Amino acid sequence: MTFDVVIVGGFGHAGLPLAISLSDRGVNVCALDIDEHAMRIIGDGNMPFHEEGAEPALRRVLQNGKLTLSLDPSVISRTETVVVVIGTPVDRHLNPEFELLRQVMAGYLPYFHDGQLLVLRSTVYPGITEKLRSWLRREGKQVELAFCPERIAEGLAMKELSTLPQIISSFSEHGLARARSLFERLGVQTIVVPPIEAELAKLFSNVWRYIKFAAANQFFMIANDHGADFYRIHHAMTTNYERCRDIPGPGFAAGPCLFKDAMQLAALNKGGFYLGHAAMLINEGLPNYLVNQIKRTHDLRDKTVGILGMAFKANIDDKRESLSYKLKKILLFEARQVLCSDAHITDPDLISAEELLRRSDVIIVGTPHREYRDLKIPAGKLFVDVWNMSGQGCVI
Repeated sequence: MTFDVVIVGGFGHAGLPLAISLSDRGVNVCALDIDEHAMRIIGDGNMPFHEEGAEPALRRVLQNGKLTLSLDPSVISRTETVVVVIGTPVDRHLNPEFELLRQVMAGYLPYFHDGQLLVLRSTVYPGITEKLRSWLRREGKQVELAFCPERIAEGLAMKELSTLPQIISSFSEHGLARARSLFERLGVQTIVVPPIEAELAKLFSNVWRYIKFAAANQFFMIANDHGADFYRIHHAMTTNYERCRDIPGPGFAAGPCLFKDAMQLAALNKGGFYLGHAAMLINEGLPNYLVNQIKRTHDLRDKTVGILGMAFKANIDDKRESLSYKLKKILLFEARQVLCSDAHITDPDLISAEELLRRSDVIIVGTPHREYRDLKIPAGKLFVDVWNMSGQGCVI
């Protein structure tokens, strides 16, 4: 065999950091994907997205030959271990969409051979690991299946891959031993559970964060409706009081996972996930709430509104499912003009933060990038900072 492991989806936000981390620990890794442009960027030693500390390690493993990049799916046949980083999306009706995973796996099927270990890495709908195992057997492939979910926060992957415990699951002791051997190369603790419990642990983890963000956003709205500063309340609740220490601050809770996984859990429970649906309504409703609060005291029809930060969270360049773009859509109906800026996203439609501050009558912090902390907001402009980036609290 040529490679110790092939990572399908190896140029993406979850696959590439894993490929770099494993190869930096002496594993011969092939990152397989379909994006030729991304392969050129990565092959030159540059990350195609922001990930703290990744670029030096990327250049190191390219130079020593431990990391190979490929667009050729036949590399799957040259390894005993295949990691697949393809999750289960939801469709426009908010139901899980399985067809993408099935199509991808069908395309790669000719290159699998008996005895391989196939590790599913992304969030999947509960039961998918077992269904995929049965499908592979029907297709005549005697492949070991494991589900070992990624648990990283985007932007912190290089640190967290080598520090966070790794959940592993499989259908046999042999599969577990092989999965454990792979992830122990990262130097982390492994936690063994059955596949259905590993799938649920991943979903529960993401949805728990989504619910906590919804609680903070609902508290913020209640406090704001009564003219109270939630950040002073938050300080009073959490200072030297352990039972409230895990309450997050308010802000846009978005990205490619949290909303989607709440809807997957709702589908699994036959639609009866009222807590998840309530969290979705609160989190998705925050942009509209902010605009309605601003409209109470400002006629936006003759105002230019600027949105500072368009990524789905701070200090990254990923705009997938960002609520800043939902805020923009709402404001396009309400304001004379909407301007947008981001410190990390490259887009010809975005302007500099300095120009945005100069031209806007109303300034809303969409994403609290660290670059915005020292900005001087011009006098006479309405500054809406639900994240409390400025440290001055927030009452709208």
